[in-house]
Amino acid sequence: MPSLTDALRGRDLGFLKMVANAWGLELNAPDTATALPQLVEGILHHQWREEVLAALPQAAQAALQALMRSEGRLGWAVFTRRYGEVRPFGPGKREKERPDLKPASPAEVLWYRALIGRAIFPGDNPPQEYAYIPEDLLELLQPFAGGEESPPGRPASPAECAHPLPATDRILDHAATLLAALRAGLPLESLAGRGWNIPPAMLLELLKAARLVDDAGALLAEPVRAFLEAPRGAALALLASEWMQALYLNELRLLPGLKFEGDWLNDPLRARQAVLGWLAQVSAQPGGWWNLASFVKAIHDRDPDFQRPAGDYDSWFIRAEPGGEYLRGFEHWDAVDGALVRFLVRGPLHWLGFVDLAAPAPGAEPGAFRLSPWAEDLLHGRPPAGLAEERGKLKLLSSGVIIVPRTAPRTLRYQVARFCTWESESPEEYRYRLAPAALARAAAQGLRPRQLVSLLRRHVEGGALPPALVQALERWEAAGTQAGVEQAVLLRVAHPGILEALKKTRAARYIREEITPTAVLLHPGSEEKLLEALTELGYLGEWKQ
Repeated sequence: MPSLTDALRGRDLGFLKMVANAWGLELNAPDTATALPQLVEGILHHQWREEVLAALPQAAQAALQALMRSEGRLGWAVFTRRYGEVRPFGPGKREKERPDLKPASPAEVLWYRALIGRAIFPGDNPPQEYAYIPEDLLELLQPFAGGEESPPGRPASPAECAHPLPATDRILDHAATLLAALRAGLPLESLAGRGWNIPPAMLLELLKAARLVDDAGALLAEPVRAFLEAPRGAALALLASEWMQALYLNELRLLPGLKFEGDWLNDPLRARQAVLGWLAQVSAQPGGWWNLASFVKAIHDRDPDFQRPAGDYDSWFIRAEPGGEYLRGFEHWDAVDGALVRFLVRGPLHWLGFVDLAAPAPGAEPGAFRLSPWAEDLLHGRPPAGLAEERGKLKLLSSGVIIVPRTAPRTLRYQVARFCTWESESPEEYRYRLAPAALARAAAQGLRPRQLVSLLRRHVEGGALPPALVQALERWEAAGTQAGVEQAVLLRVAHPGILEALKKTRAARYIREEITPTAVLLHPGSEEKLLEALTELGYLGEWKQ
């Protein structure tokens, strides 16, 4: 950090005299070369330093305390947004306006006492200007530093947390489903409408961050096997740890209701770690729920640039949808930066088990949060205790339906899902059905029905499989599909002569298959043409839908 001499170097004599006057020092030097060391010596050895600091206006003292809590420096944009601008004056106008005697802001109070300087520090990328306390002054000011800053926000009222939504480990079940879908080649859209609290697209990004899926959406076989076979606590800790450290998982770009344009870059890791740091301050408070809106407001007031290098609110091109309004400028902080904080708390921090949420009523948007019983372990990369063991057995119905409870091993359900069509899921079970299309899909990936039979025998409730079902699987493996059910259009006529006459016309091409002398199957979409042909032959017919 620059010294007081560095901060004052380059200032004209008039400015140095104003600083000396604010400190009650005599400064009769004829030029800056003589005045500067005298002024620095006087300030650093001032006998009444404590009285001078105590006489500062309350807002200026708050600004000084904020700098000391930030290790003596804050971004210039942040500092002036909170504590006002330092107006640029030439020597003549400054002498006329006397901002040292009539400061327009807390920042000007500190500026004309040389308690702050303004500089770009080497090594910052991207470079940015800082307001700072000169290093030799900072050391002297430490005894006057105030206590720790109050926690961000306030506790939630009983009404705000009337309907708790505890953290769960359901993300592990959804992850197994998504991994099975990817392995089976099913589109992501096929998972819509399942009532998940986490969007499949967001879960896919988490799985990429956990290095279970590559950028193209292909599974990484060995990591996936280890993840599915791991105890639930270890699997949850893996997802949580990888999310905390993820470089390329960009939650900002996943925010609903926003459209992003241009080639600007943000740093999602920086933003995520900043919010985790604020969360740690809340965790230091004794128990209970915390109001989310006040938490976001505290970040707005104390650290608004938590994801913005150099306080840049103009070069990120973000539109609101619908409407298309550009959200540029600090006035849109809540719609972008505040929205990100809310999303992180209500989204990944809840999905991954760090926080419980609460709403004022069932179905209402959560407005309160607290750290979950698992949070301490997850924040330190440890598997949390108390998660269920996966010992559930599946049920196999003679109709070919397989019911897999949520308590069954995830690796078992992953394998079953690859052989079957997917019917439905509930909070406690998943239903699959054996079907030729799914068996053919599995066969294309090198899986055989005998492998499924072996898997079912090891994990089915009671250990016995319906003999007819085993026989059906064996027959399919040997000969393929032996029966089919399909929709068809049937033409039925009163006597065989009508069909014989019809087959001698151009309409014969619409006949797909003859069933009986008075009934044929038609190609779909040919119904109207057939009726017209019959009319031309002298027979009236009707389309019975």
